[in-house]
Amino acid sequence: MNMTKAGLFGIGLDTYWGQFEGLLDNLKSYQAQIKQKIESFHVEVVDAGMVDNPEKARTAADFLKSKDVEIVFLYVSTYALSSTVLPVAQKVKVPVVILNLQPVSQLNYKAFNKLGDRGKMTGVWLEHCQACSVPEIASVFNRTGIQYDFVTGYLQDEEAWAEIEAWVEAAKVAAAMRNNRLGVLGHYYGGMLDVYTDLTKQSATFGTHIEMLEMCELKKYRDEVSDSEVQRKIEEFHTTFEVSSECEPDEIERAARTSVSLDKLVKAHNLGAMAYYYEGETGNEYENIVTSIIAGNTLLTGKNIPVAGECEVKNAQAMKIMAEFGAGGSFSEFYLMDFKDDVVYLGHDGPAHYAIAEEKVKLVPLPVYHGKPGKGLSIQMNVKNGPVTLLSVVEGKEGIFLLVAEGESVEGPVLQIGNTNSRYKFPIGAKEFINQWSKQGPAHHCAIGVGHIAGKIEKLGKILNLKVIQIC
Repeated sequence: MNMTKAGLFGIGLDTYWGQFEGLLDNLKSYQAQIKQKIESFHVEVVDAGMVDNPEKARTAADFLKSKDVEIVFLYVSTYALSSTVLPVAQKVKVPVVILNLQPVSQLNYKAFNKLGDRGKMTGVWLEHCQACSVPEIASVFNRTGIQYDFVTGYLQDEEAWAEIEAWVEAAKVAAAMRNNRLGVLGHYYGGMLDVYTDLTKQSATFGTHIEMLEMCELKKYRDEVSDSEVQRKIEEFHTTFEVSSECEPDEIERAARTSVSLDKLVKAHNLGAMAYYYEGETGNEYENIVTSIIAGNTLLTGKNIPVAGECEVKNAQAMKIMAEFGAGGSFSEFYLMDFKDDVVYLGHDGPAHYAIAEEKVKLVPLPVYHGKPGKGLSIQMNVKNGPVTLLSVVEGKEGIFLLVAEGESVEGPVLQIGNTNSRYKFPIGAKEFINQWSKQGPAHHCAIGVGHIAGKIEKLGKILNLKVIQIC
């Protein structure tokens, strides 16, 4: 995929340039610093230069529109008329982030007042009066319904640059979701009404292409798998997982053959995510495939091609968002509550994100898949201790929104049942968390990623024009 494009333009007032020598050159140098810093976040910056009158605004608007930018950074270099901003925002129709960045954190007032020339002093002041235009721009954007946000600070302000980087990341994730191809293999788990979703709404909201897959195609690939391919996949199992001695060689071989066929399916359809579920008649070949699928799907998930079980398309979307933010994104549901330790257990017997495991992931046998036919290999792991973020893509009565919470993965006993499960503590407490989370009406699955990234998810929501509800 091509590098994400971010637009940049500065605003000023052309009347000033003839009045104050060196002002324009200084402001352009600051804009060049901003461009260079944004480029360091691995994004292509499309710089429309300094816009200092309405005519240049229209030229800049056409230029940025032609480059198909995901987001526009508007650098307020000095006081500027709102008429130099509005044409650009109206034309590009992407979120605008207003950079209210002074050159320095504090003006050297003593040196300033010693300049002795009020003309020169005014020029220096104008070099530092970025805040002057901020309410004017906001007023116009509010009245015209243009989506925007601010980053306020100074050129060397680490906090401000962290905000800008988060906007860049959110823009890249929005682009990745729009370019993603999500496969649906099999069908929903019958009776899980919360899991069902409107696929058209998913495509309309995220731009994701939904590819309907057939079990017979997966079987075809599986039938074609060579012994050497199986052996290489078994070697990958041993490299990635701690393979339990309890695993029977036949089960390892069965899972490896299915894993190779999954890789072929993903490659054939250029998939970036998948949701699956299938049962089939007892003894059926499709049942043989689906009961040996967890190890291969875990490998895909760990490679940031997330796979959600029980055909939870919404959660495959949530997992993909977390993966694109670099946070992992493991398939999870609520397991139990520990009221004494004030923690909530979450886990699943389905695909996990091995890259966010506290210890090496174990591949273990299960005598029974709870609520599903058959038996086979499963994943035992717990998420890294430390900050985590939970994300659910929710389809509510009014449409799709994002539900998010920040907490901690904490040490303590976990259930040794051949499932991913971890203990999570939330700042509002276990009782209040489960009540508030559940009242928002998500499906019983969610995606768990490492780090606190609710702020980034909120920015993604603004870019996608989605409501984001943060529980804690």
